[in-house]
Amino acid sequence: MGRTYNEKRPMAKETILIIDYGSGNLRSAAKAFEHMGPGKGHDIEVKVSGKPEDVLSADRVVLPGQGAFGDCMNGLSKIPGMMEALKEAVLHKGRPFLGICVGMQLLATRGLEHGAHAGLNWIEGEVHPMDLNDPALKIPHMGWNDLAFPSASIQQDNRHFVLRNISSTENFYFVHSFVFQCRHAHHVLALTDYGGFQTAIVGRDNIIGVQFHPEKSQSAGLKLIGNFLDWKP
Repeated sequence: MGRTYNEKRPMAKETILIIDYGSGNLRSAAKAFEHMGPGKGHDIEVKVSGKPEDVLSADRVVLPGQGAFGDCMNGLSKIPGMMEALKEAVLHKGRPFLGICVGMQLLATRGLEHGAHAGLNWIEGEVHPMDLNDPALKIPHMGWNDLAFPSASIQQDNRHFVLRNISSTENFYFVHSFVFQCRHAHHVLALTDYGGFQTAIVGRDNIIGVQFHPEKSQSAGLKLIGNFLDWKP
């Protein structure tokens, strides 16, 4: 029997693509998104894939990362067609993008870890070794820290959509030895105080990157992931 005039068509699933390029805690990230999708009322399919065609067809793109900047960038670049697919999906089609840890650092112009390595250059700046003002603190920065917001976004109403309900008293899990130094201050969405203020979140347009691991940050991290799923830049 044919479809009646006022019968609603089922909504298509939204695809969340977590890029597999040999770096990052992929399963933990996938589980966090799978958990938050239904909880936020989203009908989603979470895919872990290193195929450029899956990036192109995704509704949202997540780039995790662990290890050295140059190794991660090399791993991403070695996948035939991946760089082109990322540019098409994120820069041209405007798909919401989330970079995690080194995946956030790869947004920079270049990284200075074991030499100089070109990054994606989606957010101008460089990734430098951490320079701490307290010699008692250890590098890497490993553990739980809260966020500090730039003066322009201290009030929650002025914050980026993904951070709109994130409190400065909530803690996130960090593991890193290098820090993203943005060329333009307005690209810094949040900081964390560890031997001085270090960049914790960067963003512009449909792109956001977090230095911490939301998938390991318990309720605060899940809240941020839920916000990313709601975000319509």
